[in-house]
Amino acid sequence: MTIESEKFSERVKKVRNQLNLSQEDLAHAIGVSFATVNRWENGKTLPSKLALNQFNSFYATQKELGRLND
Repeated sequence: MTIESEKFSERVKKVRNQLNLSQEDLAHAIGVSFATVNRWENGKTLPSKLALNQFNSFYATQKELGRLND
């Protein structure tokens, strides 16, 4: 696992846990498969540019709504 994938996997887990979402719920919210979120959290893959943009957009929206506290 690279440092980059480790940081992203930790971020995904942290966001998902703060929002009390399952991997499947998060996957549905950002338009990817459950397996994709699972691989991200386990550091097996990094997101494509499109998926990263979708995750970052979701993150920003949740942050604006005050649902994330990091």
